[in-house]
Amino acid sequence: MQGIMNNLVRATVLLAIVASLSTVARAESSAATKAMSMKSADAAGMGMDSMSMRATETKSIAPIVVGKPTRIEVKPEMILFATPMQYMNIVVSGFYADGRVQDLTRVATLATADARVARIQEGIVLPVGDGKTSVTVSVGDFKASIPVETVGHGKPEQVSFLNSVQAALTKQGCNQGACHGSPSGKGGFRLSLRAYDPVLDIETLVREAYTRRIDLMDPAGSLLLLKPLMEVAHGGGRRIKKDDYSYGMLRDWIAQGAKVDADGAATCVKIEVYPKNREYLRPAHVQQLLVLGHYSDGSVRDITKLADYLSSDEAVATVDPDGFVVSRERGETTVLVRYLDKMETTALTFLENVPGFQWSNPPESNFIDKFVFEKLKRLQIAPSEVCNDEEFVRRVYLDVIGRLPTIAETEAFLTNKASEKRSLLIEQLLASDEFPSFWALKWADLLRVRKTKISEPGVHKFHHWIEQAVRENMPYDEFARRLVTASGSTLSNPAANFYRTSADVNDCTETASQLFLGVRIQCAKCHNHPFERWTQDNYYGIAAFFQRVQRKKTTDADDLVVWTARTGETTQPRTGKTMKPWAPLKGELDLPGEDDRRDAFAAWLTDPNNPFFAKVEVNRIWGHLTGRGIIEPVDDFRESNPAAHPALLEALAKDFVAHGYDRKHVMRTILNSRTYQLSSRRNEFNKDDVKYFSHSKTRMLSAEQLLDAICQVTGVPEKYAGLPAGTRAVELPSPDVDNYFLKVFGQPARETACACERAGESNLSQALQMINGPLVHGKIKDEKNRARVLAASGKSHSDVIKELYLAAFCRVPSAPELKAALDHIAKSGDAQRGLEDVCWAILNTNEFLFQH
Repeated sequence: MQGIMNNLVRATVLLAIVASLSTVARAESSAATKAMSMKSADAAGMGMDSMSMRATETKSIAPIVVGKPTRIEVKPEMILFATPMQYMNIVVSGFYADGRVQDLTRVATLATADARVARIQEGIVLPVGDGKTSVTVSVGDFKASIPVETVGHGKPEQVSFLNSVQAALTKQGCNQGACHGSPSGKGGFRLSLRAYDPVLDIETLVREAYTRRIDLMDPAGSLLLLKPLMEVAHGGGRRIKKDDYSYGMLRDWIAQGAKVDADGAATCVKIEVYPKNREYLRPAHVQQLLVLGHYSDGSVRDITKLADYLSSDEAVATVDPDGFVVSRERGETTVLVRYLDKMETTALTFLENVPGFQWSNPPESNFIDKFVFEKLKRLQIAPSEVCNDEEFVRRVYLDVIGRLPTIAETEAFLTNKASEKRSLLIEQLLASDEFPSFWALKWADLLRVRKTKISEPGVHKFHHWIEQAVRENMPYDEFARRLVTASGSTLSNPAANFYRTSADVNDCTETASQLFLGVRIQCAKCHNHPFERWTQDNYYGIAAFFQRVQRKKTTDADDLVVWTARTGETTQPRTGKTMKPWAPLKGELDLPGEDDRRDAFAAWLTDPNNPFFAKVEVNRIWGHLTGRGIIEPVDDFRESNPAAHPALLEALAKDFVAHGYDRKHVMRTILNSRTYQLSSRRNEFNKDDVKYFSHSKTRMLSAEQLLDAICQVTGVPEKYAGLPAGTRAVELPSPDVDNYFLKVFGQPARETACACERAGESNLSQALQMINGPLVHGKIKDEKNRARVLAASGKSHSDVIKELYLAAFCRVPSAPELKAALDHIAKSGDAQRGLEDVCWAILNTNEFLFQH
C-alpha cells in the first residue's frame, strides 16, 4: 500500500512536467488530470472536442424588426369552420428584396369584418356563428385578406376521445414512458405509450377502478384533472394549467359524459406543417409553426395546440409547446412535429452575418469538399487549415490500419518530396496486410463475435471470414447478402454465425434493422415507436422474414446448423393478426409459401434504390474516419436525428452504389478529401463547430489502439493467452482475452449490435490506469523498454528523447520541449529514472492519448 502511495505521489509530481513536454499538453492539462477532476478531455489548442460540450449560451429574444418587406404571405389562405370547437392560427411571413424571409406573426394585426361570424382572441381566429366573413391581416403598409366561413355552429360537437383527449394526454406527457405510459404504469394507473392503444386507454380511464378517475357530476373535480394540476398530490408534478387548451378539452370531454368515439368517426390521416423548411438571416430569428390535421372525412383542422414539438438541436433553436421557435445561434435544426401516430418535420436554418468573416475559397479535392465548403460558407464558418505532414501521417495510420507509424515509416513519409505523397500513402495503407485486421475488428464488434455466443472455434472462423471479406474487398451488398441468407454449419459456413449471435426472431429483426437500415427498431416491439414512423405492425412485418429460421445442435458442441422451415407465421401480439413480410417503402410482400423469405429480404435490402442500405454504410465509414457520423450516432437514422449534411450523405451513397458497393473506394474518397485532412486546430470562426466538419474532430484512441500504441512506443509487446506472440490488440478475434486495461478504456463486451456499446468517454479509472496502472508501469520499467535500450546503446539523452517523440507523436520535440525533458533528467539524480519519467509523461499527454 505504501508503494502505491509513493507511486501516486510521484505521479502527481510528474504531471507537472507533462505540459512542458508536449505542444498539445501545454494548451491544456493532460487527459489523465482532467479525468481525475471529472471533467471532459478537450485539448482546445489542438481542437480536441471529442468529449466537449457545445456552448449553449442563450441569446435573448430580440424584438422582431419588420423593416421593409416587399410582400407578405399568410397561411392558411382560407378558413372553414365546420364545428364550434375549431380554431385557426394565422402565420404571417414577410419577404424582402434581398431574398430574406422572416416570421411576422407576432407583430401582425388581425381584424374580422363580421364579429357575428368569427372573432379574434390572442391572435387566433375562433368561430362565432354561421356565415361568411374575412379576416384582414396588417403588417406595416401591407394587408392581406383571408376568407372565413362558419357552418354548423349551432350543432353540438362531441369532444373526440381519440383526436382530442388522447392528443391532450400525449401533449401533457401523461402517457410518456417515464410516466403512466410505462409498461407497468405509475401509481396503479397505466396508459398506452403515447396513445398507441386507445382500447386500453378508454378501459383504464373510464371503467377501471370504479371510474374513480372521472367524475361526471363534477368534471373539474376529476382526479384526471386534479392530479396534473397538483391540487391533489401527484408524483409527476404539475403537468397542466387551467388555461391550457388541453385542460379545456379534457374537462369538456368529461362534462359530455366521457364518451368513446362513434364507429366511423373521422380520424387523422396526415398532418401538414407550415413552413416546410425555411432559411433565416438575422435579425430574423423566430418562427411560429402552423400544424393542420387532415381527417378521413375530408375536413382540415388546426391542431397546433395539440401537437408535440421537439428540436433536434436546442443549441441552435428551441421550440415551445405552442410551436413557437426561437433561434439561439446560427446553425440548423429540424423540428419534429407529432400528433398521435402522425409526424412531420421541418428543417430550419438560422444564418447570421459574422463580423470579420471572409470566405477564403479553399481548394476542393473532390465532391466531398464541394458539399462541406458550400455549407460552411453559407453558415459563415471558416474551415481550419490543412494539417501538417506530421499530423497527417499519424492520423491516417491510426484511421486506416489502427496503429501508429514506425519511426522509419514516419521519416520516410516526412522526407518524401513528392506532391502526391499523401495519396500514395493512402493507397499503400489500403493495400497493407494490417488493413483487414483493423476493419475486421469493427465488424466483429457489430456482429458480436465472442466465445460465449459462438464457441471458441466459431470465433476464429467467423473472425477469419470477416477479415477475408475485407481483404478481398468483398462488395458490401454481397457481404450483407451472405450474412442475411446464410444457412448450414456455422463452422463450415462461418457467415451462418449471424444467426447464432442473433439467437431468435426478435434478435434477428433488431440486428438486421440496426446494422443494415440504421434503425433502432426495438421500441416498436411492444408499441409504436415514440419518435419515429415505425409501428408495431412494421416490427412484426420485418420479423416475418426471419420467422422460419431454425437452429439445430449437432454432435459437435462447437457447431450449430442453421436452416429454414417451410412454414411458420408471425403473429402481432397485441392484435393477433398474422403478419405478412413487410419492407419499408415497399409494404407487404406476397411471397410463395415455401420459399426462404430471407432471399426476398436480401433482394430488397441490396436493391440500389433502397434509400437506407448504402447511406448507413457510408455514414458508418465516415464516422470511423472522422470521429463523427454525418448522422450521429452512426446507426440511428430517424427524422428527429437529421443528417448534418443531407446532400453529402446522398452523394456518398450514390457514389458507393455506382462503384459496386466498394468500401475501399469510399474510404479512398474520404481520405483524399481536404475535409478529412483539415487540422484539428480551430480558428476564430469555427471554434464552436461540432458537426459541420470545419476541422478535424479529436477523439481518444480506442482501447485497442491505445494499448497497441503504448506497446509500440515502449517497445514492449503485450501477450495474450492462446494467441501467437506479436498479436496486436486490434487483431484480437474476441474480447474474451480478459484484459482489464482494454475493458477500462471501452472495449465492448459485444452483447449488442449497437455501435454505442464501444465507450468513448473518459473516466477516473482510465486516469488511474495511465498514472499508476500496472500495464503502463510495467512497460516503462521493462528491461526492453525503448528508452532503456536506446540509452544502453550509447545514444545521448537528446537522441533518446527525439526517438520517443517520433514514436509517439510522429514529430521531433521543439527546442523548449527538449530542454524541459533534459532539465528534468539532469535534476532527477538518476538518468535512467529521469528517462522513465519522460517516457511516462509522453504517454500521459493528450497528444499521445488522442487522435487529432
